[in-house]
Amino acid sequence: MTTRLNLYAVGGKALEPMLALEAHIQASGLEHSLIELVKMRASQINGCAFCLHMHSKDARAAGEAEERLYLLDAWRESSLYTARERAALAWTEALTRIAETGAPDADWEAVKAAFGEAEILDLTLLITTINAWNRLAVGFRSQHPRTWTAKAAA
Repeated sequence: MTTRLNLYAVGGKALEPMLALEAHIQASGLEHSLIELVKMRASQINGCAFCLHMHSKDARAAGEAEERLYLLDAWRESSLYTARERAALAWTEALTRIAETGAPDADWEAVKAAFGEAEILDLTLLITTINAWNRLAVGFRSQHPRTWTAKAAA
C-alpha cells in the first residue's frame, strides 16, 4: 500500500482545530486508559492500522494490560472492562456506526448512568475526533511504522 498524501506535511493550519480537540480531550479529566480504549475500538471498526498501531503503543506505554488490548474487539464477552468502560465502548460503537445504529436509547442510558453531562460531551468529542482521524488516515493510506519482519519472527 502506498501513502496517497502526507497529512502532516500538507496539513499545516488545517490540522490545528483537530489538534486543539485532542488537547481538550487529554485535559478533560477522562481516564487516559479509557481514551486509548475508545480510540482503539473506533479504529478497529474503521480498519485504521495507523491509528491502531499508535494507540496500542500509547496504551501499553501508559501501563495498559496486553490482555485488555487483545480482547477489546470482544469486550462484550469479557469481564476485564469496568461498567464505565463498557458504557463508553457501547457509545463508541453506536456513534462510529451511526448510520446503522441511530445511537440507540439503551446505549444513551448506559452512558448517562456512567458519566456526567460534561464527561458525555467530552467522550462524544473523543469519539468524533478519532473517527475523523481514522477517515484521514485510511483515506490517505497513512502507513504505520513497520518494525516487525517475517525474518525476525523466524
